[in-house]
Amino acid sequence: MDIVSFRALRTPSGQALLGEASAADLSEDGLLATATHLRERHDPALVAAALTQVRLRERARVKFGPDADRMYFTQAGLEQSTRASVAAHRARRFATRLDGARVLELGCGIGADLLARGRAGLAGEGVEVDPLTAEVAQANVAVFGLDASVRVGDATKVTPDGFDAVFADPGRRTARGRVFDPRSYEPPLDVVLEMAQKVPAACVKVAPGIPHKAVPDGAEAEWVSVHGDVKEAALWLGSLAGDVGRRATLLSSDTDPEVWTLTPQGLDVPDVRAWGRYLYEPDGAVIRAHLVGEVAELVGGGLADPHIAYITSDRLCPTPFASAYEIEDVLPFSVKRLRAELRRREVGVLTVKKRGSAVDVDRLRRDLGFGGRRAGRGGTESTVVVTRVGRDPVALLTRPVPAP
Repeated sequence: MDIVSFRALRTPSGQALLGEASAADLSEDGLLATATHLRERHDPALVAAALTQVRLRERARVKFGPDADRMYFTQAGLEQSTRASVAAHRARRFATRLDGARVLELGCGIGADLLARGRAGLAGEGVEVDPLTAEVAQANVAVFGLDASVRVGDATKVTPDGFDAVFADPGRRTARGRVFDPRSYEPPLDVVLEMAQKVPAACVKVAPGIPHKAVPDGAEAEWVSVHGDVKEAALWLGSLAGDVGRRATLLSSDTDPEVWTLTPQGLDVPDVRAWGRYLYEPDGAVIRAHLVGEVAELVGGGLADPHIAYITSDRLCPTPFASAYEIEDVLPFSVKRLRAELRRREVGVLTVKKRGSAVDVDRLRRDLGFGGRRAGRGGTESTVVVTRVGRDPVALLTRPVPAP
């Protein structure tokens, strides 16, 4: 989709076509017929833009819920955008600590964070280097009637004069894939942090795998997960930073989520102990934030191996920060022995998890007889956890403990 087609899509005739495309059959079998039918009465480039937009909206519902049906997207913009629940969580912090502030966003993409802050009552401006993406972001702001604007510009050359805070979302994806080194962000993280020092408060969205040594002094790093899946991290700076240094924040879902947060408690490294009755698997945000010790304290447990983030305890202590499994057996890892044990237990539904092991999970499932049609056929359910203690590989037969 080019910028000319996108502008045409926003005209009255383009909107009518978009509505027609939304109601048409866009399945794999019906797409060609739908496109052919629409091209008989509309410009082919405009039809392509409308069909692209409808299909992107369908994919975007995972991130944006019902709002996706009113929003506009580019493929890259959708892939790199902040999901609505995370953007809303972040916007609440801006609104709570910077009531009435004007926020400059560097690299606003399709405008997900602009929308969230606008809904939280914060005015602002977004800067985006790609003209089409900038136009898409401005269209999204207009759809919801928010107090924000978007302009085309190079984030490295923008001055934050007149703004109370900066939010930056440097690019972390190239034609070759994801970028993990903060020095390879676009713009590089050190350039963004230098710009952020020019305002009283700032927030920088970063990859969840950011090394702790890359977090600047005085900043607060926050790792966020949604329903157990780590989505991103953010660096809070200036008056937006707390005094905890790092935190893990868990959102229970994308719709009206419960929010839990965990911060350092000054605890020692967890004890190393033998396997107890329960296994706790900390949420990924907890692991990224180096807060496994805090969870171990919460459940009265320790680590079976000092280098692997599996906690074991004899107590069942429900916590949102870790999934609990009742340990039914601990075996030296052996495919043959494990397969025999699963058959003896008449296991029909198997989940395989691993940590600290080089085992290929899909191959192990097949070797255990749970590949293809065999998977999910009656019988009992079991979760096999493959890990190690020291240099010894082990397999734990476990049963998930339902969340409270």
